[in-house]
Amino acid sequence: MSTSEKRALVTGGAGLIGSHVTDLLLCEGWKVRVLDNLEPNTHRRGKPAWINPAAEFIKGDVRNREAITAALDKIDVVFHQAAYGGYMPEIAKYVHVNSFGTAQILEVIREKSLPIRKVIVASSQAVYSEGAGECPKHGLVFPNVRLIEQLRLGDWEVHCPICAAVTKSTPTQESAPIGGETVYGLTKVDQERLVLLWGKQMGIPTVALRYSCTYGPRQSIFNPYTGVIAIFCTRLLNNLPPVLYEDGEQTRDFSFVEDIARANLLAVETDKLDGFPVNVGSGRGVTIREIARQISVALKIDIPPETNGEFRPGEMRHLTSDTTRIRAAGYEPHVDLAEGIARYLDWIRAQSDVRDYFSEAAAILRDKGIVHKVESALR
Repeated sequence: MSTSEKRALVTGGAGLIGSHVTDLLLCEGWKVRVLDNLEPNTHRRGKPAWINPAAEFIKGDVRNREAITAALDKIDVVFHQAAYGGYMPEIAKYVHVNSFGTAQILEVIREKSLPIRKVIVASSQAVYSEGAGECPKHGLVFPNVRLIEQLRLGDWEVHCPICAAVTKSTPTQESAPIGGETVYGLTKVDQERLVLLWGKQMGIPTVALRYSCTYGPRQSIFNPYTGVIAIFCTRLLNNLPPVLYEDGEQTRDFSFVEDIARANLLAVETDKLDGFPVNVGSGRGVTIREIARQISVALKIDIPPETNGEFRPGEMRHLTSDTTRIRAAGYEPHVDLAEGIARYLDWIRAQSDVRDYFSEAAAILRDKGIVHKVESALR
């Protein structure tokens, strides 16, 4: 694809990942159009200053057929980053934005026979029910989601689905069962399956990138359901303790946003990932408690995290991405966790009026039954 032909649409291009994808594409000589509805939960102050002026910006919603039709005009590659995310209490909005919005993009391309050359869709590690585990007796297993009845007893362990022995977390390959155990996770399954199936039917290359926990500059400081690093930062900067669900020993794989952007560029430059779901991560699991500690040390704010016997049903205990597939295509993350946190803190310190939005949101999640307490904490 020659430089003059490289025309990209980035949906959700005002957001954390979309804006960095936009910047990278522009640096690589692409012409970029951004479509974003500036969701108020994320963009409380309206259009953010970081939207690259070299990109064409359209304020519009993927659910609006006229908006998406206009946005797709004269486009070669679609980077579909737009989604409604986090642990929000809505159900219909997740399905409408993520599932319907994606289906509508694909439908418009097909009905109008648009000359789209590739579609990259943002999927998530949330599609997995639970990370892969190693059973001392049965080897590699794919445990079932932990039941609410188990979690209410304060048993956080992941048990072998065959013999119930406690498993040891191991990197999760793309071949692991998917299903999603949250509404968000379910809609991410919808998005990636719709795109990959449609690509096969249409003969158009498609890739579903299953992002690990993404963080970095431009992560919303207003959305209390956003990434854990942003939440912990805003809590500590307001002299409040980070709140840990379960016992804080859950592990996650963290990716700096610029590395995620590079994965998107790689996905369009190579054909090795075409037609596949692809894990994007560091391949290293870190406990949530350790994340809280590192942020506290970096900020020089010594407030220990608190645990209060709460948990979120459907949340996986451990997830570390097996990144063999994307590394074989040439991907290598550049920014480690320590550097990434430092760069995020530099950014958030420069923001004005960093408030704690988590406390109010946590009360809503309890009221809506999204957050539960262990039985001993109920007495």
